[in-house]
This record gives sequence, C-alpha cells and structure tokens, in this order.
Amino acid sequence: MTATVNATVREEARWTRATLGRDGRPLDLLTARFDRHRYAPHAHEEFTIGVCVGGSEIIDYRGGRIHTGPGSIVVLAPGEMHTGGPAASDGYAYRALYAEPSLLTEGTLGGLPHFRDPVLDDPELAAALRAAHTELSRCPDPLEAESRLPWLLTALACRHSTARPACDTVPGAAHIAHAVRDRLADELQAPPSLASLATDFGLSRYQLLRAFRTAMGIPPYAWLAQHRVHRARGLLESGLRPAEVATLVGFADQAHLTRWFRRVLGVTPAAYRASVSPSP
Repeated sequence: MTATVNATVREEARWTRATLGRDGRPLDLLTARFDRHRYAPHAHEEFTIGVCVGGSEIIDYRGGRIHTGPGSIVVLAPGEMHTGGPAASDGYAYRALYAEPSLLTEGTLGGLPHFRDPVLDDPELAAALRAAHTELSRCPDPLEAESRLPWLLTALACRHSTARPACDTVPGAAHIAHAVRDRLADELQAPPSLASLATDFGLSRYQLLRAFRTAMGIPPYAWLAQHRVHRARGLLESGLRPAEVATLVGFADQAHLTRWFRRVLGVTPAAYRASVSPSP
C-alpha cells in the first residue's frame, strides 16, 4: 500500500509478506519514507528490526529518546511501547522487518536476547539486512527468506545482545549438505522447507544452514537458483521462451529468472536464447 499526500510531502509505506519456507510462518517487511508522519505510541508482538536508509528519526523508547541516522540498525523488543517521527525537515526513510522471538534464538543460548542499546552501529550487518529486505520485498521467495533471515537474525543476536552463540559444528556436514542439495534439485519447482529438512536430520534450522554453507560455500537458495539457471539453459537451447522456462524451473516469474540468469551468466535469458538459436 502506497500513499502520497502531495507533490512536496512524501508519505509512503509498502508492506510485503514473506514466508519462511514452503508452508512456513509469515514475516512482514515494511519499506517506508515519511516527511511528517509521527507514529502514536504502540508496541508489536515481534522484534522490530529496522535499518535507517535516509534522513533521521526520533523514537521514544524505554523512557528515553533515541535518534537514528543512515546505516544505523534499530532493534525494539516485543511488547515495548515506542513512537517514531522525523528528527528534521527532510524526514526519514527505513526498512523494517518484524521477527518472531524464536527467529533470534535458533542459533543462540541464553533465552530471549536482550539488546541493551536499541541503536546499533554495524555497517556490514546493516548492509546485509538492507539487501535481504530489498530483494525479498521485490520477490518474497520462501526458500530465499528461510535461507537468509534466520542466518542474519542469529548474527544480530550474537553480535549485539546478551545471547551467546550455540555450538554450530555439525558432524557430517558434507553428507547433510549433499542430501539437502539433492532434495532441492529433485523438487526445484516447490522445494521443501529448511525447517522440515532439518527435522529429518535431527538438527535445528540454523545448524542445517551452517552445515550447508560450510560444505557448499553458499546458502541453499543461492545453490538452487544456480541449479535452476543451469536447467533453464537447456530449455532455452531447445527453443522455449523465457517466460515458459521460468515456470518450468521454479522461478517466480520471468523477471526472477532474468535477475539470476544475469548474475550467473552475465546475459539475459532472451539474449542467451538468441545466441544459441540456429541461424536461419
């Protein structure tokens, strides 16, 4: 939903709902840009995790007032009242996600993490959260959401909260990763959730992610996307159109196929199809 007041005042908000794996729990993503909007005091049942991407916001929280700036991460705990509004005339812009508390405890010890400082300076993690938010808002692929968000939220908790990292050494990581890889390849149009695969191996989802990344060097969604591109090449060479191919290999649409095709091969599917088609 996007609302624009007039040509000079920008008041825009867009919600996207991602699903953490096939048939998994939903997670909401908010993309917002406000010049004047001020939130009334309110609270969320989830952790509110935001990255400021422009301007500056003032937030009343825990009896005090906090300020954000571009690149800062804000973490607001479940059930805690807060407000939000512009700190200056140029307004504020941010990306936020609303994570169930369990997502921050999968790879940690010590119970529910407590963030003593709600404003965090961590450029690397801020950039990773912003990138994941942007790409999942554009195309909320369930496997991608499940591969990226629990990993980043565990890193957030381990780096900046009272939580302690759990042991992430997984015996037989290569065997597990290869079995997961084979399942994803066999079910590329509707891949199983990582949570269900982890249960099959008696692991947590975070342990499964750690095992896969350790053995394969990339997260599961990235491996599957590259496998889909490989399959797409053969179908394009057979003469099928990109829109048809996208559906057959499990991409959400042609645009999703095109983004990954260019990442892997440097050209669009249409350009590749034209280059391998027999000359008339």
